[in-house]
Amino acid sequence: MMPANAYRAQFQPATQPTEGIAVVGEAVRRVAPESAQFLIEISAAGATGSQAMANYEAKTAQISQAVSTLGIQHSDLQTVSLNVVNVYTPLIQGLHYGVPQISQGGMSAFSPSPTSFQPDVQFGTFQTRGVMRVNLREASRAAEVADALLKAGAALASGLSYHAADEAGARKSTLEAAGKDARAKAETLAATAGKKLGEPLAISEDIVASNGVYSSLRTQMPWAFGPDTPTTAGELEYYARVTASYRFQ
Repeated sequence: MMPANAYRAQFQPATQPTEGIAVVGEAVRRVAPESAQFLIEISAAGATGSQAMANYEAKTAQISQAVSTLGIQHSDLQTVSLNVVNVYTPLIQGLHYGVPQISQGGMSAFSPSPTSFQPDVQFGTFQTRGVMRVNLREASRAAEVADALLKAGAALASGLSYHAADEAGARKSTLEAAGKDARAKAETLAATAGKKLGEPLAISEDIVASNGVYSSLRTQMPWAFGPDTPTTAGELEYYARVTASYRFQ
């Protein structure tokens, strides 16, 4: 999953507690991805702009046909950008210089030949370049589809981006679990101090969705994260962190 994205909401009271407790609750939910996306680039050339466009459309149809056997429909290939460029090459013909000579004043001078430095611009081909988004309904076939597209003449223009079927539900359940974890910690610490937990005074939260990043960081720095760490990397992970402060009754 692409770069991690975070959302934060915060409630802050007008007055700060004189006696209370602040805790941090954490939760992680691991969800198997159901779909995936990535970008490809297709290019074709022609002697004219219309010819380059016709060649591009033919190549796109060929690539679409190559992956149709893998369950990729034409509607699964969406054009993101498309442009036609005129490629030209400046040529400098007959650039010749004479042999260095010594002038009468003793200074060295280069005597160019009469045919030197005669520029000529030769217009070349037109090139059509397009970027397309590939939508996969089966995330498990991403590598297979990518290989087929490369063999058909496309080039990969991005990494894989995985998505869950119910991302909103995954975020909500993770946030609820982190909130309950914070409340449970506060109640435990309050009881240890011989107090009863009162109303919450301030709550802030962060939600981070990633594709195995949390597990990798947790492996490298186990002291920096909570104990509920998934052991299998590669799936979509939703990590929620809730910071809450409560007043003592």
